[in-house]
Amino acid sequence: MKPAERRRARQFAVQAIYQWQITKLNAGQIIEQFSVDQDMSKTDVPYFKELLAGVIHRVDTLDEKLSPYLSRKIEDVDMVDKAVLRLAMFELTQRPDIPHKVVLNEAIELAKDFATDESYKFVNGVLDKALRSLKLREEEQSN
Repeated sequence: MKPAERRRARQFAVQAIYQWQITKLNAGQIIEQFSVDQDMSKTDVPYFKELLAGVIHRVDTLDEKLSPYLSRKIEDVDMVDKAVLRLAMFELTQRPDIPHKVVLNEAIELAKDFATDESYKFVNGVLDKALRSLKLREEEQSN
């Protein structure tokens, strides 16, 4: 896959996760809507589907993993920021084949694309703390 196709998959996934957070439609319904309403060419569609379904099915676990790094309750986090953070935490925990630096950079870009002007700083701060903790755990397990 080309990086640009992955980036589009992530962009659509953030929008789809945001939609799910508001409507609570199932992943299949949202995927169907996106395939009708959006130009999915030049998109890694299987990855888009994996991201959306993965976040929906693991949302409680992802929120649990994010909570220690948030300055407020997950319910109080802006909906777009929450979608970006959930997506990034899914990739960090479920896709070890994707370098952490790529996940972090993509999350920051998604926050810049879709959220408020200051959101990328918040997303960066949360994920930076989470990454440090994940790396510590990985080091402990390898020793």
